[in-house]
Amino acid sequence: MFSTPLRRELIAEFAGTFVLVLFGLGVVASVVLFGKGSPGEVVNGGVTNINFGWGLAVVMGIFVAGRISGAHLNPAVTLALAVFRGFPWPKVIPYAAVQVAGAFCAAAAVYRNYEPAFRQFDPAFEKSAGVFTTFPAFPAVWTAGLFDQVVGAALLLLMIFAITDERNQPAGAIEPLLVGAVVVAVGMCFGTMHGYAINPARDFGPRLFAMIAGFKNNGLDDGSGVFWVPIVGPLIGGVLGAGIYDKLVRPCLPVTK
Repeated sequence: MFSTPLRRELIAEFAGTFVLVLFGLGVVASVVLFGKGSPGEVVNGGVTNINFGWGLAVVMGIFVAGRISGAHLNPAVTLALAVFRGFPWPKVIPYAAVQVAGAFCAAAAVYRNYEPAFRQFDPAFEKSAGVFTTFPAFPAVWTAGLFDQVVGAALLLLMIFAITDERNQPAGAIEPLLVGAVVVAVGMCFGTMHGYAINPARDFGPRLFAMIAGFKNNGLDDGSGVFWVPIVGPLIGGVLGAGIYDKLVRPCLPVTK
């Protein structure tokens, strides 16, 4: 089947993505399912908790997989590295597949943990699929959500390339913290139009689980057809942001010896 090095890398990508999405969906479930209060009252941290929770989730995932696979944890990152940094193209699909699988399993674990809360909050599973996946703020204007995903992923990859570039003041051991901070910043600044998935695996794996588990508003078989936006947008945006850094910023840096 797979060579031993590739098998190790795929296990690391699965585990890292699992940890990332487990923490990320966990904070969303905590806020949505237990965030009850009077109208206008911010309970259980609200969107602030979600932004910081996802940022910390990325840090944890990177620490799990970084030394083994490079901790892509995101097909948009894998694609951008293949386009601009020589990552082997035959590894792109296997990496993306295990990233989706890791996200799917994380969604299943979060559901199992919060199942009593789901059944109390939404007995018919009609309004809580958003715990697992993202949806547009303006369904009738799908281009707005697509543009938002492109911008968010472009910022993510531009900053990842900047943070990890050995020619640009290498960050070393604090790289995971800085990448997590970028995710927090993207969430705060571009997290409302389409939920800032900025990661096709993080969105599609849990969405697939939500459909299988019987959540009706899942974006896959409910007729809305929104599932493709958080897949296509981040892939385009990731390559765009990485290209901006590699073609415009990196040539201006001094060449290291």
